[in-house]
Amino acid sequence: MNDFFNAALWEQAWKDDSDTAAKKMRSAGIDPARSFDHKAKSFHEQSFNEEGRKRTKRIINWLEGQGVRFENASVLDIGAASGVFSVPFAERGARVTAVETSPPQIELLEESISKFAEDQVKIVPEKFEDIDVQTKSWSQAFDLVFVSMCPVVHDWDSVEKILQCARKFCYISMPASPPENSLVNEIWPLVTGQPFHAKHMEMGYLLHLLYLKGYAYESLITRETKTTEVSREAALQEAMTWLHHRRLPEDERNRSIIADYLEQAYPSGKVIIREGGRFGKVLIRLQDQNMYTREI
Repeated sequence: MNDFFNAALWEQAWKDDSDTAAKKMRSAGIDPARSFDHKAKSFHEQSFNEEGRKRTKRIINWLEGQGVRFENASVLDIGAASGVFSVPFAERGARVTAVETSPPQIELLEESISKFAEDQVKIVPEKFEDIDVQTKSWSQAFDLVFVSMCPVVHDWDSVEKILQCARKFCYISMPASPPENSLVNEIWPLVTGQPFHAKHMEMGYLLHLLYLKGYAYESLITRETKTTEVSREAALQEAMTWLHHRRLPEDERNRSIIADYLEQAYPSGKVIIREGGRFGKVLIRLQDQNMYTREI
C-alpha cells in the first residue's frame, strides 16, 4: 500500500512505461511532433466544421465554468495544430502564443489567424521539448497553458515543464482509454489470430501524481464517438497505417488478408467506421498552489 503513495515510484513507472503514446510512435519510427503531417488538411476540416466547432465550444465552456477568463489573458497553446483552439481563444480576446512544429499545420495555422492583429497570435515553430523556459522568459508567464491531446506530455518531467510556464491555470487533455475503432476490432484477429485487448492509458499517471504532489485540480472523463464512411481503398490504407503504428507486419500477406476481408464485408465499397473512446481533461489551478506555498 505504501507504494501507492510513493510519488517517486509513480514518476519512474511512467518514465519506464513502454506503452505510452510517444514511445509507441518512436518505436515505430514516427516523430511524435510530425505524426499528424499526413492528416493536417482533414484534421483542419474536421476541427472547423460545425461538429468540430461545437466540440471546441464545449471544452471552452467547461474552462470558463471553472473560472478561466480569456479577455486580455495570455495563453500558451502547445501543439496548436491549425488553430482549433488558438483561434477561438483569440476571438475571446486572448493573446495567444501557439507552439507548433508541423509545416503543413503551421501553413494552415497562418491562414487561420490571418484575420487577427499581427501581435495577437504568435506562432513559435519549435518543439516544446527543445525550448528553454528560462531563456524564453516563459516561467509563470501565461495565465493559461493549454495542451490538448499532444504527445508532448509523456512523463512527469514533461508535465513539470508545462506547469512551469503557467501563472494561473494549466489544462491538459489525454486519452483515458485506447482509441476505439470498429475497423481495428475487425482486422486485429485476422492478422494476429487473437482478440483485441485494450490497455490502460497514461492519464492515470497524470491524475495520481497531481494528487500525490498536492495540486488543486478539476478533472473530467467523457466518452465520445463518431461514425464515418470511407471507401474500401481508404479503409485499407488506414488499416495499413494502423499496423505500422503498432509494429505489426505491413507485408503483402496482411494487405491481402485485409483487402479480401473488406471486399467481402463491404460489397458496396463503402466502409462504416465507428471511432471513439474515453477522453480525460484536467484543469490545474496554479494560483491555488502558489497561495498554498506562500501560506506555508
